[in-house]
Amino acid sequence: MSDAMQSQAADRTQHGPLLEVERLRVSFGETVAVNDISFSIARGERVALVGESGSGKSVTALSILRLLHDAQTSGAIRFDGVDLLTKSERAMRGLRGSDVAMIFQEPMTALNPLYTIGEQIAETIVLHDGVSAADARKRAVELLGHTGIAEPGKRVNSYPHQLSGGQRQRAMIAMALACRPRLLLADEPTTALDVTIRAQIVELLLQLQRDEAQKRGMAILLITHDLNLVRRFAQRVAVMEKGVLVESGPVEQLFEAPQHPYTQRLLQSRPERTVVPVLPIAPVLLDARDVSVDFKTKLPGVAGWFRSGRFRAVDAATVSVRQGETLGIVGESGSGKSTLAMALLGLQRATQGAIEFQGRALASYRGREQTTLRSNLQVVFQDPFSSLSPRYTIERLVGEGLALHRPQLDPAARREKVVAVLREVGIDRTALYRYPHEFSGGQRQRIAIARALILEPRILILDEPTSALDVSIQQQVLKLLAGLQRKYNLGFIFISHDLAVIGAMAHRVAVMKNGSIVESGDVEKIFASPVHPYTRKLLAAASGGENSLL
Repeated sequence: MSDAMQSQAADRTQHGPLLEVERLRVSFGETVAVNDISFSIARGERVALVGESGSGKSVTALSILRLLHDAQTSGAIRFDGVDLLTKSERAMRGLRGSDVAMIFQEPMTALNPLYTIGEQIAETIVLHDGVSAADARKRAVELLGHTGIAEPGKRVNSYPHQLSGGQRQRAMIAMALACRPRLLLADEPTTALDVTIRAQIVELLLQLQRDEAQKRGMAILLITHDLNLVRRFAQRVAVMEKGVLVESGPVEQLFEAPQHPYTQRLLQSRPERTVVPVLPIAPVLLDARDVSVDFKTKLPGVAGWFRSGRFRAVDAATVSVRQGETLGIVGESGSGKSTLAMALLGLQRATQGAIEFQGRALASYRGREQTTLRSNLQVVFQDPFSSLSPRYTIERLVGEGLALHRPQLDPAARREKVVAVLREVGIDRTALYRYPHEFSGGQRQRIAIARALILEPRILILDEPTSALDVSIQQQVLKLLAGLQRKYNLGFIFISHDLAVIGAMAHRVAVMKNGSIVESGDVEKIFASPVHPYTRKLLAAASGGENSLL
């Protein structure tokens, strides 16, 4: 190659796009997930990829890292001028984590359950930076602190199952940022985070990008359904629908004057308050008084030994839910929301206090009565992938409760009920014979909701049920839940970090901080005039400059 040609190649590498995707097509057998899309990302640029669940956003990101081993991929993915589709697997292993890193959507499936969080972050640093184990551990503690995890020196020794969903998400972010990548693929990086930590993570990413601007020019591809986040964070946005890129452009231009009908529909979707007042004579379904939950833990002692201690996750919480009422529970990750929910379900052994369902203590239910109790108290867990067995088809997963609690139904009748409830949450009957891994994160969340709803429970506990859903599907699911509540007089306990969702769904709200309920009452009154400083802080972080969340 002549000197002139080498100079031209170097100039393209230095000044051309950092990432260039050209006519990318990804298919799984006869199913086309991504169809002929093209876009580019400049050095130091922040680009958002938005669209409904199943639109191909995550498939696009995974294709960049060549992590779709069962897919047929064509087109070109050029990183720094080199087509990644032509690189060897060994070369890709050297690229992943160091030059291109990814924050995965579901941290529980991405983190190794056999190693501590600190070991997993440090491993990345040692492999790519070649530093000592001690230095890598020190860096891991710093990263955990930067992402907002309290007591990072202690949490660095925790295993994934010992952290809340939001804490696991932050650990994933710390791992992705460990080697200061040139391109960060962030697949729903703030999905499980409360509003205050979400703002911290956004500022952290921006600060890291500013710090690296003169060195490597880190670019970020943000995959999200959070349009408020897109508007605050991204410079350009690309909209995908059913595997096709339908519209792209500068953020302000696209938000102010969207051209495609699908983009217009996305921007118009937001939670609408459809709450029906609870009847004054409505009975109390669930009543919990002075509920506390303690966990055994290890505390540092003398001479490097540990002594036994106790950690209070929930401290003297008192809540109640009436027929047809929705109680919202809000608070930061690790505040005790999910632990309180497990205690109310009778699934938390280390529980103190009184919990009654329809005037009867949970502990008094035995034998067949306990089976009936379980059908009346249902839950939708925060992480749908870990709560859905990978070995069962969707028909078996959703219909499992019917087989146990409605044995009088024959297989044909059970199937029709499964099809009906799947249709209500936006899943086609073709899903019956498929498995959880064949669906996107948002689709799995809807399947989990269908599984809980099929038994028509009296109380439904929803632990972040819309966290993985895009705005349009979120609106559909919220309307579905509201309709079911009116039809069957269901009581809901709605746990969420999305205060706009709580404002749309809840009659009353309880605000939790460090295991305690610091404020509770009518949601409209508290959102309009919060008393506790912590509540005011949450509302300020969530409003984003709007006058009201209701």
